[in-house]
Amino acid sequence: MSDVLDHDLYQRTKALLEPGDIDLAGAIVHTDLTGQEDLEMHELTVELNEVIADHAGKGETYIYAGNDDADFSSNQFQGLTVDGEEFVWECQQLLREGTFDIVFYYEADLDQEALVAALRDRGYDVTSVVLDENDDMTAERSN
Repeated sequence: MSDVLDHDLYQRTKALLEPGDIDLAGAIVHTDLTGQEDLEMHELTVELNEVIADHAGKGETYIYAGNDDADFSSNQFQGLTVDGEEFVWECQQLLREGTFDIVFYYEADLDQEALVAALRDRGYDVTSVVLDENDDMTAERSN
């Protein structure tokens, strides 16, 4: 893992990806949005939902905020399918050193390289996070 990466954030991301009922991959979108830019964070989450949902190929999605669920934390969201409320992605918006990083995770069967490329093509600084065969995390960041 490169020394330019935030070790704590990537360890926390790895913990979210570790094997469970489904294999997961992730992407961390680094922003320059501050804690005062709630509307912009909402708009960015909506935009990223559309990109991830498109690559997941599960149809139309909506964003669930979990306000009525004690298991959800503040700034945690899910992308669910409109038909059947199936899991598409989950994210946490983390305020770190004054700006937000958004940690997304989703089923690992989508084309990770294509998704990350699509996010980067929109101008975002993205770190791709996947587990390799040994359950070790690999990360690749571009600016």
